[in-house]
Amino acid sequence: MLRTIKPKNARSKRALDARLPKEVEDQRTAIFVKGTHTGETLNAVMRDLMALKRPNAISFSKKNTIHPFDASTTSVSSLEFWAAKNDASLFLIGQTSKKRPNSLTFVRMFDGRVLDMIEVGVESWAGMDSFKTRKSTPGHKPLMHFASELFDTHPRYIQLKSMLMDFFNGEVVDSICLPGLEHVISITCAPTPASLINAPVNMYPNQQRSAPEDLSSLPKVHIRTYTTRLLNSGTRIPRVELTPMGPNLDLTLRRHQAADPELLKQAMKRPKLKKTDIEKGLGKKRKNLEVDEMGDLRGRVHVGKQDLGRLQTRKMKGLKGEDLDAEEDGDMDVDGKADEDDTPQDGGRRKRRKE
Repeated sequence: MLRTIKPKNARSKRALDARLPKEVEDQRTAIFVKGTHTGETLNAVMRDLMALKRPNAISFSKKNTIHPFDASTTSVSSLEFWAAKNDASLFLIGQTSKKRPNSLTFVRMFDGRVLDMIEVGVESWAGMDSFKTRKSTPGHKPLMHFASELFDTHPRYIQLKSMLMDFFNGEVVDSICLPGLEHVISITCAPTPASLINAPVNMYPNQQRSAPEDLSSLPKVHIRTYTTRLLNSGTRIPRVELTPMGPNLDLTLRRHQAADPELLKQAMKRPKLKKTDIEKGLGKKRKNLEVDEMGDLRGRVHVGKQDLGRLQTRKMKGLKGEDLDAEEDGDMDVDGKADEDDTPQDGGRRKRRKE
């Protein structure tokens, strides 16, 4: 275990605060580790995968004696030490042997401990160098596409989908512009056999099995990477074309380790919503508050009965003087016309003119 470090200055304190848990986590850093035996194919595959993960990727150049699926705690303690030392939560371990050639092991960490692992075998591979096309800019968020019903029904493929999304998915953003989508990662499966159509929906099945799992019946996983081209379509939405960029991988599922239920419960826990999120309608519905179809927040205010007789208003200058006094004395009728008693005044003036 790492010793507890007390910050000595403001700079070290900011570095330690950056590693504390956050409501919106930063991009996950992945460490690429080579085992005791790695061939040219496996080294090239890890190099291309690290190019897709940059700049959040750390490569260990030296070979390490590490076997994540062994019962010994040496390998697990090494992973926990590297994760805490480099502030990383993902590992990709490459190891080849006679029994399991060209194996890639994805390891996911939580709170400095190993959460789950999954091992895949590289059957075929085509690197980036074999495609003489434009490459994507490092650090851009990819668009991930999963095309198979097994990624939503079968527990092994659900775990693989979750692992790949955490591995390649970048920073969590609210919106993104179209020019920012430079590359697409498409993950598909071979035709689904009839025996796997009605598989139970359980992301992390029980590790204790009475019989070993038949891996030969599981279809292969095909990973393809493309760059996008936005062409003029005559409308506001452009026409999108995909160009192969590489790498292209064909993977087979091998060993896996499910997450501990208690640790998984902590990892899936979400923070409480803020007051602003609740007002937007994301949380529990507040009394007398609702969000309309346009997304505007509308509320109802209940006010007690008011006595309008004591309401003080501002009087205009035009309403002051003799006309205002005449209105108050009742010289004006309801229609706003003068009474008949006032007509002789005009008639007297006319008689004087005749005389």
